[in-house]
Formats: sequence, structure tokens, C-alpha cells
Amino acid sequence: MGHELNVDIRPEYPVSWQAAAINGVLRGTMKPISTILVRNTAGMAVASRIICLGERVPGILPKHVSIVPDGFGSCTGEWVHGGTGLDEGKVVLYFHGGAYFVCSPATHRPITWRLSAVTGRPVFSLDYRQGPIHSLAESLSDALQAYECLLDLGYAAQDIVLAGDSAGGHLTLATLLSLRDRNMPLPAAGICLSPWTDLSSSRRRANVWSDPMLPAGRVDWLARRWTDGLDCFDPLVSPVYGDYTGIPPLMIVTGSTEVLRDEARRVALSARENGVQVTYEEWNRMPHIFPLLADVLPEGRLFFEHVSRFLDAVHAHHPTSGAEAA
Repeated sequence: MGHELNVDIRPEYPVSWQAAAINGVLRGTMKPISTILVRNTAGMAVASRIICLGERVPGILPKHVSIVPDGFGSCTGEWVHGGTGLDEGKVVLYFHGGAYFVCSPATHRPITWRLSAVTGRPVFSLDYRQGPIHSLAESLSDALQAYECLLDLGYAAQDIVLAGDSAGGHLTLATLLSLRDRNMPLPAAGICLSPWTDLSSSRRRANVWSDPMLPAGRVDWLARRWTDGLDCFDPLVSPVYGDYTGIPPLMIVTGSTEVLRDEARRVALSARENGVQVTYEEWNRMPHIFPLLADVLPEGRLFFEHVSRFLDAVHAHHPTSGAEAA
């Protein structure tokens, strides 16, 4: 890949037996469970409680990884150090996924500690407010405040990378657009993994049957719920409709069989039309947020090598990216 930045990549790794097995398990468990539970507030509460129980099971982290809960202002989260000798003057601000109602920084440590290790910097994983109690606007407010707090702590904008998966990918894009519109200094880059970008009334038709994890109808239902009373074509609500002029380089990653694949691709194409350099990666038959399964999935571990190459390319093309924005 060298220092290519504005490029489409379809990794040609053979699909591992672990990936094939995981796809089968997800298709037989996660997809039908989501289809049953994600229909009303009570079902969402049950799903959230199941995830919370899973968080209490001690995760297996390498001995060199440290997790430190912290907060600044009204923002809470955790600092993740993926090893020693990190550059403490740089940081990744991470937004976890979970459809804006489940998951937390704890559930996404398989991603955040590896991001820290591969980027050579700590990760601050934000515990932003979520539905059904809180709105999309409140989630975005937390993300913006966390970014501003990092600036107040002395981090230069060009030394910050934003990253997130699924709903966190949505939040990454909305945060970048909002920072640009507020004339705030912009981070060096944004990394979006399986981003959920279209919360409009458009029904998802791609990969409805081939996605092993996400039931398209339930994704559509959640989109309607979170946008009730909102303009669902507002770019901060549906980033797929955003004008990305002036946004820093983006890395957008999705699986070839995801129901969210096409909207991720649309963001990549739109951003390029607006002059943004975008690395778009489409991984063959990988499930939604496949790097979350990196403990058991070889492709999940390989993903982080691609992140490293992307950030090397960002540095090569924009050695002071974000510094000039004001």
C-alpha cells in the first residue's frame, strides 16, 4: 500500500475458518435474538441488561495493557494504554458502537488496546450518553466536549485521531462535521469501522440476507426511533448526506456482506467528491465490527496493521494535518 491514501482496498486474504465459524454462530444467535428483542423499549432494556452482565465478566487483556477510568468536565470514560513507551503527547479519541443504546468502553477493549498499541499513543474511550434516555444530540454534545477537553489538556489538534465503530462511526463523522462547522481545529484523521451513516427513511436493501449479524428491519426500526421529531436528512443525524469539504483524511472500513456496507461506501464517495482523501476498505465476508473479535479472528488482528499503514500515509501526505485549521 505504501503511502497511498486516496484508495479503495479489498483485502485478498483467504477467509479464515474462524471467520466462517463466527459468521455461522452470529447467524444462529445474534441475528435472531436482535430480531426478537429490538422491537420495543422493554426488549431494548433486556438487550442492554444482557450486555451489562457481559461487561462484568473479567476480560482477558495482555499484562502490558492498562485501563484507567477517568473523567474531565462532565465526560467520563477510560484511558487505555496498549503498552509502555507510548507517545503521551498524542491520543486517539474513541467512540464505541452499540446502536446508541448498548455497549460501553469496557465492551470495546479488544479494539481500543490494539489501537493504542498500533498507533503508539493512548486511547481515551468515551462513555457518552445513549438512548433511550438520551438523544443523538446529547451523544454528540459529549463527543464534542471530550474533544474540547483534550485540547484544554494540551493536546494539539494534529495529534488527535478520532475513531469509532457502528454508531460510534456515526458519532465520529457527526463530530468531524460539527467541528468543521464550528471553525474548531480539526484532528489529523478519522477512522470509521462499519459506520452507521444513514438514519433517514431509506430502507436498507443491500445484504439483507447475507449479513450474518444485523437484521436490516431492526436497523431501520432503530433509525426511525432515534430520529423521531428530527430532520433525518440533517448531516448530523444522517452523515451520509454531509458535505465533507475541509474534513481531514478518512479511513472507512466495512465487510462485504454488511447491511451497512452501501451507506459506508456512499460516505467515501461523497467525501472524495468534496476533496477529502479517503481510504475505503471492504473486507470479504467479514461480520459487522469484525476487529472487535480480534482475540479469535485473524482478520480482526490484520485490520490493525491497515490502521498503521493508513496513519503512516496521513503523516506522509499531511505532516501537520489539522494544525492550520482554526
